[in-house]
Amino acid sequence: MADRATGKVNQHGLDMGMKAYETRGLTDADVDNLVEVRQDNTEAVIAALNEAIARGLEEMGLVAEGYAKAGCPVDTGRLRNSITHVVDPDNQEVSIGTNVEYGRHVEFREDVSHENGHAHFLRDAASEHAAEYAQIMRAALGGK
Repeated sequence: MADRATGKVNQHGLDMGMKAYETRGLTDADVDNLVEVRQDNTEAVIAALNEAIARGLEEMGLVAEGYAKAGCPVDTGRLRNSITHVVDPDNQEVSIGTNVEYGRHVEFREDVSHENGHAHFLRDAASEHAAEYAQIMRAALGGK
């Protein structure tokens, strides 16, 4: 019988085929109720983590896309409607952007006045909500 205070090796666990370092500090009752699993689940764990990260990135992309559209200057709506996001799960990143040719001009030209929206609408959508994006990823990974 093991003594939790002294951390002695549990002979009962050794008799069941466990290694000495696995039985240290366990009582006979602890060892009797253990189920020993000798299967490597590393690949399944990594796959589950990657899937959770991809879900988190997708949600982050949708949220960032919403912020970019809300901050985008609007004349005809073409630029705002073109804003989208792309998730790259292999590199664990998400990007927001537009394929409209004048989008770069609207994003970077601070000297151009906008009746609504503002320059840096893409950059601001990505950078001004870091705490929210971190919370999204924590939730996707099962945290709070």
